[in-house]
Amino acid sequence: MLSPEGNQSLGATFTLLGFSEYADLQVPLFLVFLTIYTVTVLGNLGMILIIRINPKLHTPMYFFLSHLSFVDFCYSTTVTPKLLENLVVEDRTISFTGCIMQFSFACIFVVAETFMLAVMAYDRFVAVCNPLLYTVVMSPKLCALLVAGPYAWGIICSLTLTYFVLALSFCGSNILNNFVCEYSAIASVSCSDPYISQVLCFVLAMFDEVSSLGIILTTYIFIFVTILKMPSAGGCQKAFSTCASHLTAITIFHGTVLFLYCVPNSKNSWLIIKVGSVFYTVVIPMLNPLIYSLRNKDVKDSVRKLMNHLTKFC
Repeated sequence: MLSPEGNQSLGATFTLLGFSEYADLQVPLFLVFLTIYTVTVLGNLGMILIIRINPKLHTPMYFFLSHLSFVDFCYSTTVTPKLLENLVVEDRTISFTGCIMQFSFACIFVVAETFMLAVMAYDRFVAVCNPLLYTVVMSPKLCALLVAGPYAWGIICSLTLTYFVLALSFCGSNILNNFVCEYSAIASVSCSDPYISQVLCFVLAMFDEVSSLGIILTTYIFIFVTILKMPSAGGCQKAFSTCASHLTAITIFHGTVLFLYCVPNSKNSWLIIKVGSVFYTVVIPMLNPLIYSLRNKDVKDSVRKLMNHLTKFC
C-alpha cells in the first residue's frame, strides 16, 4: 500500500546532475548527443519506413526488426531530449511527475527491447533449424503474439516498479547523480526505506536478464549445431549471415547490461555508471539500425533503391 508520506512527494522536485561537473564539455557533449539522437531518429524511423514500403521485406524477421526500431526510437526519445536540455540550461530540475513518467516509459521500452531481441533469436532459430516449415510456424498470428509479449511484459514491469516507487516518500529538492530518472538514483534520495522496492527491482531485473539470455543462448546453441551439420560451406555461410546482425546487436546490448550489473555501487563508480548508461540508453538505439543496414544486403538494396528514387524525384 502507498504510505501516507508518499502523498507529500507530489510537491518534490529532482535535479539531474548529468555531466554538470564538466563545465567545459557541456557544448561538445550537447553536439555529440544531438548528432547521435538525430542519427537515431532518422535511422530507426527510416528502417521502419523502408520495411513498410518494400514488399520484399514483409517477412517475420523484418516485422520484428521494425518493432525493435520502434522500441529504440521510443526509448531514446524518452531519455535524450531531457539530457540535451540539461546540457544547455542552468536549471536542471525535473518535477516529481515528470521524473516518474520518464522512469515508467524508459522501463517499458528497455524491458520490451530485452525480450524483442529474444523473440528475434527464436525467429532465427526457426529460419535456420526448420527452413521448410518457417512460413508455417511463423504465422502472422504467432508473430503478432510474439511482438505483443515484450510490450505487455514491459508494461507490467513498469507499472509494478512505478507503484513501489510511488510508495516511497521524497522531501523537498532531491539531487540525482545521473542524467536520467532511473530506479537506483531515485531510491537513493528517498526519505523512506526503499529496501522492499530495491529487492523487487533486483528480482525483476535478474529475471528479465536471465530469462531473455537463456532463450537467446538456447536458440543459438541449436542454431550453431545445425550450421555445423550442414554439408556445404555455402549453406553454412548463408545461415551464419542471417544471424550475424542479430548476434552483434545482442552482444552490444547484453554486454553493456552485464557490465553495469558488475560495477560496484560506490561513489567512485558513478562516472563509470553514467558513461555506461549513456551507451545503454543513447548510443545503442543509434547502433541497431546501423548494424542491420550495414550487414544486411536486403536492407542495403532497399536503401539504395529509395535513394535513387528520391534523387530522380528531386
